Amino acid sequence: MTDIDPIQFNGEATSNDVRAKILQQEPFAIRTFTPSQCVISHSAGSYHYTPEGRKLADFTSGVLVANLGHNPVSWWNRVIDYLGLSTIKAGGEYANCVPLTAYNAITEVESQSNERLIANLQAAAGGIRLNQVMWSASGSEAVQKALWAAMKHQPGKDMIIATRDGFHGKKGLAGAITGSEKDKERDERVRFISFPKTECDDVETRKQPLDLTGYQQELDALWTEHSDRLCCVITEPYLGGGGSYHPQKEYLQLLQSFCREHGLIFILDEIQSNFGRTGPMYAFSHYEIEPDVVLLGKGLGNGVPVSAAVGRNDIFESLGYGEASDTWSANPLSSAAVLATLDEFESTDILAKGIHLSGIIEKGLIRLKETGAISKVRGEGCVWGIECADLGDREGAVVANQIIEKCYRGENNALSIHLLGALAGKVLRISPPLTMCPDECTAYLNRLYEVCQQVAAQ
Repeated sequence: MTDIDPIQFNGEATSNDVRAKILQQEPFAIRTFTPSQCVISHSAGSYHYTPEGRKLADFTSGVLVANLGHNPVSWWNRVIDYLGLSTIKAGGEYANCVPLTAYNAITEVESQSNERLIANLQAAAGGIRLNQVMWSASGSEAVQKALWAAMKHQPGKDMIIATRDGFHGKKGLAGAITGSEKDKERDERVRFISFPKTECDDVETRKQPLDLTGYQQELDALWTEHSDRLCCVITEPYLGGGGSYHPQKEYLQLLQSFCREHGLIFILDEIQSNFGRTGPMYAFSHYEIEPDVVLLGKGLGNGVPVSAAVGRNDIFESLGYGEASDTWSANPLSSAAVLATLDEFESTDILAKGIHLSGIIEKGLIRLKETGAISKVRGEGCVWGIECADLGDREGAVVANQIIEKCYRGENNALSIHLLGALAGKVLRISPPLTMCPDECTAYLNRLYEVCQQVAAQ
C-alpha cells in the first residue's frame, strides 16, 4: 500500500473513487505524473469525456497515437473488414474471421500490411532502401530489434552512437541509449553525441543556420577512437521526451553523411513523428534524408498497440530464426489497424488538414509568450512544446503543473483541456489530433492563453 494521497477534485465523485482505487490496486510507477490524473469514460474525435460528463479537448492525442482522432467510424469499419468481423453466421458465430493471434503462423492480412507499408515508405523516401518490416508491439521493442540487427550485421562491430537527451524507451538497449552517459547502469557499448538544443530552443532560433563544426568533431573523435567497433547511429527527428527540440535539417543530414562515409547503419526513431505528426507522412522526407532503418509506432496503429522497424533486408537478415520473434509481433489485429490507418491517410486529405492545423497551433502558441508564463515555443506540424517560465519564486516546473491543473478544471466546466505531465520538468506538449476542427482548436488555444494569464498573475 502507498502513503501517497490520491489526487481529488470537487464535483468528481466517480473519478475520485476510481483514482483512489487505482492508487491501491496498481503501483504508481506504471504511470507518469500529471496533476490532473484524468479519468476517461469515453473518447470521440478530438475529445475525452469524464465519468461526470465533462468534455476535455485532447491536446495529447493519447501521447501522439490518435493522429486520426479517437474512434473514427470509417477507420473502425476498415479494421472490422480486414479482420473479417463484418460477416456473422445466423447462429451468432463469426465466419471468415482471422484469429487475434497467429504466433508461428502467417495470415494474409500480415502480408498485405507488409506490402502496403513498404510501398508507402518507399514512395515517401523516393528509393528502395526500406524493403523489409520487422514487427513488434511497443516502441522500445522496435528499437531493441533494430539495434540487435545492427550489432550482428558486421561481427565485432557492436558499439552504438546515440544522441544525448533522447528517448527511445525504458527497457534493455532502448533504455541504454535513452538520456545520457550520466544515467546509471549505462551499457559500455553506447556512446553519446550532442543534439542541437540552444540552436533550436525556439521557433525563431531554429530559423538560423546551424554551425556543424562541433558536431562533426564529436563524430570524428568517436570514429578515431572506436572505428573498429562502431556499427550504427540512432537518433530522433526531434527530441520529444527531452523537451521538444526540433533541429535544423542539416544536423540530421550530417549524421546520415557520417554513416554513409564510414559504412555505419543510420537508424531514425520516428515512433513519435510518423503518420503526419510533423507535417508530411514521415519526418525523414522533409528533413531530406533516407535512413537505413526507420522505427515506427504510436500513430501507425491509431490506438492499437503496434510498432515496426522497417529497413534494409541485408541488415535484418543478420538475425536468425526466432531472434526477433515474440508473442504479439505481426498479430492480425495490429496488421488490420495498420492497413486501416494507411487507407485513411492514402484516401483522404488528412495530411493537408494537419498542415493547416499546424499554422493555427503555431500562431496560438507564440501568442502565449505575451502572458509571461511561457518563455519559448518550438515545434512543427501538430507536435509542439511550450517551455514554462520561472515566475518569481515559482520555478518553471511548478508553473507547468499549475497550467495543467487549470486547463483540466476549465472555466465553469467549459473549455477544459487534457494535457500530459511536463516534459523535461517544464515543457508542455501540445499535440492534438490532425483532424481537430480548426475553429475549435482556436477556441481552446484562446482558453490556454487565458489560463497562462491567470497563472502568471497568481
